[in-house]
Amino acid sequence: MFKNYLLLAWRNLKKNKVFSLINILGLTIGITVCLMIFIFIRNEFSVDSFHIKRDNIYRVMRSFDPSKPKVPYLSGPYATALKNDFTGEINEFVRVMATNGLVSSGNISFNEKKLYIADPGFFTIFSFPLIKGNPSSVLQEPGSVVLTQTTARKYFGDADPIGKILQLEQERELRVTGIAKDPPNNSHLNFDLVVPLSIYYQEPWFKVWNNNNLFTYVLLDKNVSCSKLEQRFPSFMQKYMGKEMAQTGNKFDLTLSPLTEIYFEPASAFDNVKHGDKKVVYIFLSVAVLILIIACINFTNLSTIRALERSKEVGLRKVMGALRGHLVGQFIGESILLTTISCMLAVALLQPALPLFDQLLGYELNVSWTTPAIYLFLASVIVVVGILSGGYPAFLLSSFSPIQALKAKIKTGKGSSWFRQGLVVLQFGISVFLVIATIIIMNQMSYVKNKELGYSEEQTVVIPIDNNDFYNNCVSFKRQLQQRGEISSVSLMSGEPGGFHDGHSFEVEGRPTPWNARTEFCDFEFARTLGLKIIAGRDFSPQFPTDSTDAVMINHTAAKQLGFTPDQAVGKWIKNNFRDSTSKRRIVGVLEDYNFLSLKELMEPLVITPGNDLRVALIKTKSAQLEPALAAIKKIYRNVAPANPLEYTFLDQKFDILYRNDIRQQKVFSIFSALAIFIACLGLFGLASFTASKRIREIGVRKVLGSTTTNIVMLLYRDLLKPVLLATILAIPAGYYVMEKWLQNFAYHTPMHWWIFALAGCLTIVTSLITVSFRAINAALANPVNSLRAD
Repeated sequence: MFKNYLLLAWRNLKKNKVFSLINILGLTIGITVCLMIFIFIRNEFSVDSFHIKRDNIYRVMRSFDPSKPKVPYLSGPYATALKNDFTGEINEFVRVMATNGLVSSGNISFNEKKLYIADPGFFTIFSFPLIKGNPSSVLQEPGSVVLTQTTARKYFGDADPIGKILQLEQERELRVTGIAKDPPNNSHLNFDLVVPLSIYYQEPWFKVWNNNNLFTYVLLDKNVSCSKLEQRFPSFMQKYMGKEMAQTGNKFDLTLSPLTEIYFEPASAFDNVKHGDKKVVYIFLSVAVLILIIACINFTNLSTIRALERSKEVGLRKVMGALRGHLVGQFIGESILLTTISCMLAVALLQPALPLFDQLLGYELNVSWTTPAIYLFLASVIVVVGILSGGYPAFLLSSFSPIQALKAKIKTGKGSSWFRQGLVVLQFGISVFLVIATIIIMNQMSYVKNKELGYSEEQTVVIPIDNNDFYNNCVSFKRQLQQRGEISSVSLMSGEPGGFHDGHSFEVEGRPTPWNARTEFCDFEFARTLGLKIIAGRDFSPQFPTDSTDAVMINHTAAKQLGFTPDQAVGKWIKNNFRDSTSKRRIVGVLEDYNFLSLKELMEPLVITPGNDLRVALIKTKSAQLEPALAAIKKIYRNVAPANPLEYTFLDQKFDILYRNDIRQQKVFSIFSALAIFIACLGLFGLASFTASKRIREIGVRKVLGSTTTNIVMLLYRDLLKPVLLATILAIPAGYYVMEKWLQNFAYHTPMHWWIFALAGCLTIVTSLITVSFRAINAALANPVNSLRAD
């Protein structure tokens, strides 16, 4: 019997090639999208799950303001103090300093961006497999280094790297003691080299409690309650940081983040490890489900309208003794067969589509065809989609009376017609919703990209001060560049707009309690290089030699928070509780606000101070002289830091970095919206074909009675586009509500103009018109004689 069902199903698919092709194509696209999203979600939620001790590993987080993100960076002394004070509860710890450095071997040198400096227990607490070396001893010696497979090949080719020597920053020799497998993509820690932290144990800065520059991971005993341990952290902080907290007025606290939750913690400038976004995951999942629903609706609709064509088959089978259950099983079996074919095509389509999806995500997805999960997913899709898509048509077909069916007098009734129309409304409503989302995201990204940020970003080169040679000679580098005619100005600073801006505590004249603000440390050319506007007071100037030690500038928001007008703020004293031990500085100028943070964040107070905390050089080039300016920059950099490769970006490229996830969402919605409309239009094409074939005699009569081609086309348009218009009307408020919530992620966002919804509706309607036009015009142009002869 089962074999007969399969043969009948296959014959029906071959007999109705157009409908079968539409169904298979729609389902294949829908399942392919779902399969890619399934692989993506598995990767996202499996981050750090490969670590054997994952359930007991936590990262220690520091907080001082409930409204601000927690900070993962701690200083060196925290780990040893935690281990000593909570003996038996904290079994082990490992500190990780994620940094970069110049690494060389003979004539080969690279500025390694994924250099980890870690405690010896790095490979015993974490389960990063070693190809060569003992996890408990590879980092015991201060002069050792562990390389990944890729890094080992980069420096030593196919030769055995164990025992070979590398140099770090041209001043420290490291002997290769281990080779690790490349970290998997589903790890929030991603390294190329690991160097022992013991090289810094005796450095004075490593012993300072407020020099926060590394991650601290702790391994708790399996019987320890994380929440109960956290309750004892305030007394720990009071013991070691009480004096400083009293001095600054800040209250620091510690919390523990489970290893498997670190990846989905909010990313910030204070955390340079890999992070994901659950919102993006859920958005991808929702879009995939919506596209699959549209494909299922196509199948249900087209199968339902074919019910009349199969009425004689149903009647004959019932007369021959077929039970209703058998008929239901047969028709659902056909649906499952068609879904199985679509699944097989989706798996084949996945291979060429996955690299494009990887490009969209920005990293390579791990696809394991040996795990049962992916096959369970495909089997579930076949069963669920097969039953959902074929359920209603199966029960409709099996309900026909055999006598009426054999006489071809079956009428599905208004209920069936309304059901089909409702499904069309639903699928085009989803399509319109996705188009609205796409347009609004694109509009917001355009708004962000073109918004006046309050500073000049064009023709500005950004060079990180990330090696000792450049740091020691950056002032000389600046002076040499200032003598070049192609260069407008040069400034050395702690963070460019969109870059690093730490938060410090200040005492301010007339304010009884400490005040927190963002900080910028820079030279005297800071405001001029960025083109900032001074609205009160003056800029830093070499004409005032005491500016280096006694002056600061603030932005307008800082003045307002302090209760001053810009003019009133000038001359007030201010003291950095972290940097200025006893001396007070005077506010010499107030800057107009400029967006030094992402546009997702509200404007914050900023204190700009002359200082040597330099991390980046900004070079403003003159118009139309970018190429000669770059040549001069490269030449002078080679002179001041000859061993280090020059790496630079442009300030206006910060947009792509700051809004990478949002740009990704824009691309995903654009692609998936196009797919959704395409699948929906496939269904509409099928409906148009069915409608035209069923009304072929009516069309012939109308033409004989004098109807024009235009009249007949408009007749078919009216019936087929009613649900599309209704879908557009219903989708607009839903799109408005959801996208208004999305725009709240931005402190500054574009309004949702009426034309966005009008454009989304017009795009969908025009696409539908084009889809229907082919069948409508073809039917209208048919010879009425042939139409009237049709069976």
